[in-house]
Amino acid sequence: MTRFDAADPRERQKLFADAFTAHRERASAFVTFEVEHEGAIDGEDESAPWVQFADQTFNVDVTDEELDRLKSMLDEFPEFRIDQMESPESAEGTNVRITARSDANRLAAFVDRTFRAVYGRGEDYRAWVAAV
Repeated sequence: MTRFDAADPRERQKLFADAFTAHRERASAFVTFEVEHEGAIDGEDESAPWVQFADQTFNVDVTDEELDRLKSMLDEFPEFRIDQMESPESAEGTNVRITARSDANRLAAFVDRTFRAVYGRGEDYRAWVAAV
C-alpha cells in the first residue's frame, strides 16, 4: 500500500479494499481503520471511532445507541453475524465481534457503512488505515 487515508467516498472504498488485500497478502495479525476525531461532547473528549479486522472477524466498540444502529445495519449484510458482545462494568459501552467471511470489496463496504451509519460520520469523512 502506498496511501493510507482518503475522504472521497469512492477513494475511501478503494482504500479500504486495498487495505484488506494487503492484510491478506501480508498475513498480518490485523488491519485497523480510524476516522478523524470530532472533538468534545458535553465537555468531554470523544475518542475517534475505529474498526479492526482479524481472523475473519470485525471488532468494534460501541455505545448503547451505536449498538442499536449496528444491529439494524447488519440487515444490509446478512452474511455477517454478531458472534460475541462484552460489556465490562468498568467500560461505557460494548465490544462487539462480527464474523465476516467475504471479499475485500464487501468488507470495505461494511467498514464504510459502519463509520457512516453506526458512528454518524458524513459523506466526506476522512478515514485512515492505522495498521496493516
